[in-house]
Amino acid sequence: MKYRFILDNSKVFHVKTMCRVLKVSRSRYYSWLKEPLSQRQIQEEIIKERIIYIYNESRRTYGSPRIHRQMAKDGIHCSKKRIERIMRKAGLKAVGRRRFKVTTDSGSNMSVANNVLDRNFFAYCPDEKWAADITYIHTYEGYLYLAAVMDLYSKKIVGYSMKQRLTQELVVEAMNMAIHARRPMPGLIVHTDRGSQYGSFAYRQLLEKEGYICSMSRKGNCWDNSPMESFFKTLKAELVYRRRFKTRAEARIEIFEYIEVFYNRTRLHSTLDYKSPEEFERTYKNLIKVT
Repeated sequence: MKYRFILDNSKVFHVKTMCRVLKVSRSRYYSWLKEPLSQRQIQEEIIKERIIYIYNESRRTYGSPRIHRQMAKDGIHCSKKRIERIMRKAGLKAVGRRRFKVTTDSGSNMSVANNVLDRNFFAYCPDEKWAADITYIHTYEGYLYLAAVMDLYSKKIVGYSMKQRLTQELVVEAMNMAIHARRPMPGLIVHTDRGSQYGSFAYRQLLEKEGYICSMSRKGNCWDNSPMESFFKTLKAELVYRRRFKTRAEARIEIFEYIEVFYNRTRLHSTLDYKSPEEFERTYKNLIKVT
């Protein structure tokens, strides 16, 4: 509220100057000072400040549903409609998602595996099913390729790798990172598309050595790996399309921070009952301890 800002800063700046800059009538400001705020107006200001804080902490990506759930977690009870109204008045909008472009060649005729997953993306526990895929990020130096591995139980990104070229080493490094971080048991299903990198000998040998089941999408069917498509849409909408990366190194740093700090640990996922992947996995571990 402009009047509140002027009052809070009246000892720092001249009221006349602030009224001119904020295009506020001085007479109306002084009239407002004489009128005490109602309890609802005070509450509205408190709620608005909290909404703005959560919105900024989410990198300006949260809409009213996620803000509503985060406020409930914080012990602030407010209807979603009220949050929508306050956000609309404050000009706060969540970022939209563009149409996703397929990067890897799902129509490759290289050695492929059966579609074992068969779009059954539900998992009963962590490290039961993983999905992996590749996308690209534009920089002024050229493309940076990102390979990522997702645990389908919690939607957590458990492994990733970024390189200048689209090679088999890219996907092998991402998978090795996931394996070393999680140590899953043999029998894990790992699903990808039919990209040549995932059909390479080095990648298939790695899965075979660990005792994992290799699953691949049907030819030219990106919906068979929709969780990864969804993650890349989110990454690009919330980070990539809002930035202009001068170098690949700059993009690497930003993507690392997005995955490790925001996406895995903070971002609320509607499919996880508005929990972050880390929180969702903690809930599972606590449940296992009790039982």
